[in-house]
Amino acid sequence: MSLRGYRDSDMPFVAAIVAEALHEHYEPSLYGSLSAEWPQGFLIAADARDVPVGFLLGVNQVEREARVLMFAVDRNHRMQGVGALLMDAFLLRCRDRGYRRTTLEVRVSNATAIRFYTRYQYSVIDLLRAYYSDGENGYQMARDL
Repeated sequence: MSLRGYRDSDMPFVAAIVAEALHEHYEPSLYGSLSAEWPQGFLIAADARDVPVGFLLGVNQVEREARVLMFAVDRNHRMQGVGALLMDAFLLRCRDRGYRRTTLEVRVSNATAIRFYTRYQYSVIDLLRAYYSDGENGYQMARDL
């Protein structure tokens, strides 16, 4: 498994992971435009053939704070340390930029993700009613760096 930055050629793979894992569909141009804002915040985990199998898209919208906008691993590569590889690298990049905190949103029904984030010292700070496009509630979680 290797870790690298996002490339425009990754878009179909990332979009497929988003659809399967996050149950969302976004305009394809979104990935490239968000990558341009903070290229080091868009991490790709790729297999031996350099095919993306997971990603973490971080953005900076609040001063000295990073937000995990999207984070998912392909179903066939879960529970193999891919998520940890991505999160570890992301938190290091946040610290290197001098960020003091990171936030994220997660579906209230996604117990696996909530456990993962809790292991990384994220805590629930708010309930986001009907946050997702299908009407499901979300939790906003945060951690200090």
